[in-house]
Amino acid sequence: MRLFPVLVLPVFLGFCFFGGGAIDAGQDAPVIAQAPAQPAPPKAPPADQPQETESCVDCHSRVTPGIVVDWKLSKHSANDVDCSTCHGDGHRSMTDVSNAKIVLPETCGTCHETQVEQFSRGKHAKAWAAMKAMPTVHFQPMAQIEGLKGCGGCHRIGAKTEGEVRDLVEKGSGFGVSSCDVCHTRHLFSTDESRSPQACRTCHMGTDHPQWEMYSSSKHGVRFLLKQTRMLPEEAAAPTCQSCHLRDGDHANRTAWGYLALRMPLPADPQWQRDRTTILQGLGILDPAGKPTPRAEAVQALDMMRMTDEDWQTEREKMLKVCNDCHSINFARSELEKGDQMVRESDHLLAEAITIVAGLYQDGRLKKPQYYSYPFPDLFALNDAPTMIEQKLFKIFHEYRMRAFQGAFHANPDYAFWYGWAAMQTGLTEIKEKAAEMSAPAADKGDKPKAGSPAKK
Repeated sequence: MRLFPVLVLPVFLGFCFFGGGAIDAGQDAPVIAQAPAQPAPPKAPPADQPQETESCVDCHSRVTPGIVVDWKLSKHSANDVDCSTCHGDGHRSMTDVSNAKIVLPETCGTCHETQVEQFSRGKHAKAWAAMKAMPTVHFQPMAQIEGLKGCGGCHRIGAKTEGEVRDLVEKGSGFGVSSCDVCHTRHLFSTDESRSPQACRTCHMGTDHPQWEMYSSSKHGVRFLLKQTRMLPEEAAAPTCQSCHLRDGDHANRTAWGYLALRMPLPADPQWQRDRTTILQGLGILDPAGKPTPRAEAVQALDMMRMTDEDWQTEREKMLKVCNDCHSINFARSELEKGDQMVRESDHLLAEAITIVAGLYQDGRLKKPQYYSYPFPDLFALNDAPTMIEQKLFKIFHEYRMRAFQGAFHANPDYAFWYGWAAMQTGLTEIKEKAAEMSAPAADKGDKPKAGSPAKK
């Protein structure tokens, strides 16, 4: 039985995680969700370059020469895809820069229709909406989000509504509204670059998603980096990020477990079922009574979880085929199942930590913040959790647990254990001790005099 029904929702659900209020359904749909315009029949180019391109090149060779160098090296240049093809011909001087057309995925879809359609079905397309759905995103400095200097700098790969595009332009981030150039850096748009694991490194690194660190120090990554330095022959087997997650250039990247390592329906194992229910409550997907909340709809719309056994199994079978390129199917299945086991074991530690902090809310030791929907820890509050014990809970969820199961799936023993599992155990111990201190009567805390005050006789 499903815990909550599969809902028919739009690809993007602009959703406020406070109290379950959804944004007006009349909001613009993401640009990428629109069907790409049918390309006009190509014009036969003249023998020489079009006049407007010559003008663009002449001017930008002086103003932004790096852009011109990249374009001249690109396949676009070799195939007569000039500046006006993507940017239009409205910008012709220093005084009308705002007339240059902003390039969006639908622009790329004029020629690359298959890739843009695939992208729209993958999790990269949901990245901007997922960031904006976080309940405390508006607490962050604008420069970090719309200014693209923090979370927004990577999540900008996601599709955006027309309103969001206008807002970014008004805030001076019009150069960051595109999606395709996150991996295919403008204006070279090199497929060799986008096929290299280093293309993923900018975003897939750091605290909660250190996939680069895991991959580059795993046997997979070490062998590929040795190939790049010519210490191994070009024919040597060495998978890249793209080998597994963008197989054969398919831009619809998804995984069985998704970012949260959660799935539906609930598992048959009773303990794991209880643990996962507790985690879903900690994420506000279920309320403290175990009932689905509107946040569940957002998680489903943003494709953060596989909602059926069939969907999960489809992604697992895809990965098994990838692994089978180099390994026996039995070995591949066994290794992936070990990763599943680490999800289960990590869930148990996280659920115990959530239960302890939830108990502090129940007995009044912690007070519900105004921006919480319930007197219950909210893991989606991230680093804006209101107390130090909840900050530690956040680290267990968003840092240590991620590393424990991601390290297992990325074949990195050190990350799976020391940076993941061992750190989870340490964090749980700290939470237990802090909770005991908070729950102890004042007399049991030693009633020590403050510094500078006379000692009691």
